[in-house]
Amino acid sequence: MTSWLLLATADAATGAAAGASEGGLFDLDATLPLMAVQVVLLTFILNALFFRPVGRAVEEREGYIATSKADAKQKLAQAERLASDLSEQLREARQAAQGLIVQAEQESDQLYREALAAAQAESIAVREQARSLIEAEKSTALAALREDADRLGSLIVDRLLAA
Repeated sequence: MTSWLLLATADAATGAAAGASEGGLFDLDATLPLMAVQVVLLTFILNALFFRPVGRAVEEREGYIATSKADAKQKLAQAERLASDLSEQLREARQAAQGLIVQAEQESDQLYREALAAAQAESIAVREQARSLIEAEKSTALAALREDADRLGSLIVDRLLAA
């Protein structure tokens, strides 16, 4: 086909050179339509061979970019949602931990006070027991002293009367 077009062009060019003397500046013969047909044919060939595949590749790449961008936006939204959920859970966990700490401090304080009260009650009981034991020994000792004093007094009286 290319050889036919070149041959037709060559024939038209030789005919145009021979007939150049007939026309003026522009000679409208078969060369102009032949060139127009060649341009249109070349456009269809280039479009079929190069532009459509390149256009398809560009469209596929644009589609891939669009879907990747949509997926990225969706994943970003999901990540932000998860981050907000996790921060909310963290805040709740901190509040719960703070509540447990306060409760543990209160229980510890209550146990300390109960242990202190029990220790004070025990020390008071031991002190009272010791006091009562001392009082009992004191009264026993006083009774023994009175007996000894009475015996010594009667011994002194007996010796003074006997002498």
